[in-house]
Amino acid sequence: MLPSSLPAIVPVRHDPASFRTAEIRIVMTVFPADFLWGAAAAAYQIEGAAFEGGRGRSVWDDFCDRPDAVKHGHTGAVACDHLHRFADDVAIMRELGLHAYRLSISWPRVLPDGVGAANETGLDFYDRLVDALLAAGISPWVTLFHWDMPSALFQRGGWLNRDSAAWMGEYAELVARRLGDRVADWITLNEPQVYIDLGHRTGTHAPGLTLSRREQLIAGHHTMRAHGHAVRAIRAASPQPCRIGCTAVGMAACPVDEDPATIEAARRGTNLVDPGNHFSNPWWLDPICLGRYPEQGLEAFGADADGLANDADLAEMHQPIDFIGLNIYQGRMVRAGVDGEPETVPFGVGHPITTFDWPVVPEALRWGPYFAHERYRLPVYITENGLASMDWVARDGRVHDANRIDFTARYLDELHTAIADGADIRGYFHWSILDNFEWAEGYTKRFGLVHVDYDTQKRTIKDSARWYAEVIRSNGGCL
Repeated sequence: MLPSSLPAIVPVRHDPASFRTAEIRIVMTVFPADFLWGAAAAAYQIEGAAFEGGRGRSVWDDFCDRPDAVKHGHTGAVACDHLHRFADDVAIMRELGLHAYRLSISWPRVLPDGVGAANETGLDFYDRLVDALLAAGISPWVTLFHWDMPSALFQRGGWLNRDSAAWMGEYAELVARRLGDRVADWITLNEPQVYIDLGHRTGTHAPGLTLSRREQLIAGHHTMRAHGHAVRAIRAASPQPCRIGCTAVGMAACPVDEDPATIEAARRGTNLVDPGNHFSNPWWLDPICLGRYPEQGLEAFGADADGLANDADLAEMHQPIDFIGLNIYQGRMVRAGVDGEPETVPFGVGHPITTFDWPVVPEALRWGPYFAHERYRLPVYITENGLASMDWVARDGRVHDANRIDFTARYLDELHTAIADGADIRGYFHWSILDNFEWAEGYTKRFGLVHVDYDTQKRTIKDSARWYAEVIRSNGGCL
């Protein structure tokens, strides 16, 4: 439950029928003194150089080769050409004052076959990137798996193969031994909900499978075992003390008012497992953080989940971690229905949406991390938050993305309220530092703080980036 005394600043509630202008705050919003401000990106979405330097193929290279799999036939083969331009990109990060940059390692760039012989050219790139970040005063936060499984491992069964957990462990050990003297913050997996649901259920993301529900659950089960193997490998290989977490999609059911019954309904809604898809929190975080599958989820999946809740496998998943990462972009509003169960309240006509058609729900950044911290009692980092918007270079040579500024300010206001409510939230990473390859949407969605002209690779710092730099400098005082 919420603390007995609510914080002095209570945010304006956005009722579903309107999106009211926020009231002027009398007291300045300031985040904890050691709050971490960063931005994020992923290897396949920005690096390019897909077939250079000994890199092996990934499932996303293969998926992009399929006719009509990605909009307009776009691929990540060149992307933002970050591999060749990383020094300039790090210079931009430094100019913005980022405390941290969340990057991912391309598994096939460092292990072309997924296991076995390492690719020194690929490892050398990450050496140089990490060194450049540190020289700029930016802390590297390294994600090991951001969806780009080596094709060679997919051909051996991918996440359906029980050996996939050991493959992940071998990969984690290699990277931790190479970078662990300079990298202290690690994330094992990014959003297993997405690559299992869209990659193995609907087939709309790589590897493009439409498996039975039983097979989907097995693939997810092995990916959580892989997390555990990676945690053990990083701790064993790191030459210095390190912090390790896992990033999930932060599903958030948000109460429409402050009534305790409404808040309890939102809590139930946030922690519910829907057997129709894999977008839930507890199915993935309970085994990792608590060492068990949620009973409601096991009942919902029924016979398809038989045998998954065995002690040996759960022990592999349940390795000590230091934080939870949550990627939160949207949420839903709920009220207490019959017997207090969560009942979704539809958004009103004209409710704001992003160019991804995702509803703008700032409250998600209050309640999502609040409920996660309440359930798992671990520090929380917002490892992704942002929006796809209609950005282009104006006639004056600048990118005036006022929507991104307003969106981020609203969400950060709510995040500050979650902290005031008692949630242990220690950092925020904006998605993304650069416009980039947005998976099956190709280059049609722009999430970046920095505009990228994909023909010329010219970077243009957007208005939102300048604003975010002031948020960082003032520790949220300018909100």
